[in-house]
Amino acid sequence: MHQPPVQPPGPVHHQQPPIVHQQHHPQYPPVHQQGVLPPVPPVAFPGPDLSVPEVTSTPPADGGDSTPPEDGQPANDGAAPRPDFPRPPTLERPPYPDPTTAPAFPSPNQPQPPWQQQIAHHQQGTAYPPVPFPPQEGQPPVPDTGWEPDAHEPTPTADDFARRRTMKPADPVAQMGVRAGLRHATFGLLSLAPGRREQEIKKDIDMVRRNFGGLRQVTIVNPKGGAGKTIAVLLLAMTFGQRRGGYVLAWDNNETQGTLGMRAQQDFHARTVRDMLRDLVSFQGASGRVGDLSQYVRAQGEGMFDVLASDESATAGEILTAEAFAEIRDVVSRFYKLIFVDTGNNVRAQNWQAAIDATDQLVVTMSARNDSAETAARMLDHLEQTGRQRLVRQAVTIVSSPSTKRDLDTEAIFRHFAARTRIVLSAPYERSVDTGEPIRYGTLSSATRDAWLKIAAAVAEGL
Repeated sequence: MHQPPVQPPGPVHHQQPPIVHQQHHPQYPPVHQQGVLPPVPPVAFPGPDLSVPEVTSTPPADGGDSTPPEDGQPANDGAAPRPDFPRPPTLERPPYPDPTTAPAFPSPNQPQPPWQQQIAHHQQGTAYPPVPFPPQEGQPPVPDTGWEPDAHEPTPTADDFARRRTMKPADPVAQMGVRAGLRHATFGLLSLAPGRREQEIKKDIDMVRRNFGGLRQVTIVNPKGGAGKTIAVLLLAMTFGQRRGGYVLAWDNNETQGTLGMRAQQDFHARTVRDMLRDLVSFQGASGRVGDLSQYVRAQGEGMFDVLASDESATAGEILTAEAFAEIRDVVSRFYKLIFVDTGNNVRAQNWQAAIDATDQLVVTMSARNDSAETAARMLDHLEQTGRQRLVRQAVTIVSSPSTKRDLDTEAIFRHFAARTRIVLSAPYERSVDTGEPIRYGTLSSATRDAWLKIAAAVAEGL
């Protein structure tokens, strides 16, 4: 058989593959030219079906699922045609009404479906009555509904609401005595409540610390010398200063020479009330500061109070008048909240009478002796005769015990003044006080401190 001659192999060239004509999609014609694409006609996508199908709540005849068949699936083999709606109706998602047939506003008599009954309280005629508004100008007043507040249940105020912020006090824990020792020994594992004595002390301290609502003056009186007036002024001022804080003044209102400055602690100056009265013009009006007042009062250090001493010279000048007392009191009242006034022995003196008229709480002192008690009783008669019955009835009586109680009729003294004053209290004997030296709070015994705390609480109760 004749065969064609074999051509020798030549150089290999890159050739393009032949174009294979395949069947193309009718919308996309084949490419007839290399690198050139024919224009593609726009594709029209089917839009959403805006027609609302008829919705019915009747279940399908075959009892099957009411979900419409997916695309390409047979529709309800041999059964009755099922309604076609986008989503099944539920209580949370009601069926879509026909906008062409549904009324804009439902009739009041028309029954409502269950899903609409859940918001029925927003409609008219429900359990919530309409709120009346105040009538406007040109409009008739709103008719009275007949509602009246309950007289037995007052309307709460903002103060009632603010009281809820009051913090509940912590449970009390013993701080004194054996109970406190057990707590420290057990490192707090055993915490006992305070005993009766500690509870009484805490009650007295709370009474001393309470708010008096303004300036208060306590006047200590007894026309007899040596009745314990100066000691009572110092110990009361010390107790209030220690338990309450500063702004406490002890003022010696003696018309001549007093001893309050001698029994108090000394300061860097020795000025008295007469020096202050001479320079009183510097405190008139809006001038005068608390620093300026320190040039005339004597700070008591640990006592936490100040002393305004009287003239300590035996050859004093004129006796203080009622006007002088009022001017000095007006100045010191700017810087102190509590003033204890020591008085002299002359009940007819003008400054004595002026101090009584400015008194908020009267304190009657005496020793447990008949002469001291009788002088105090006659003074009370004088006060009642001059129209100061209220001061006498609200007064606090302090009976100081001497070093020895022999031949003393203390029961008669307590019985007499208990019938005339608010309360009678006893002050124990204190050796450091009886020496006549300046009194220091740190040298007092615990019995003396507790007794004067009880007296201070009784005084504070009357303020």
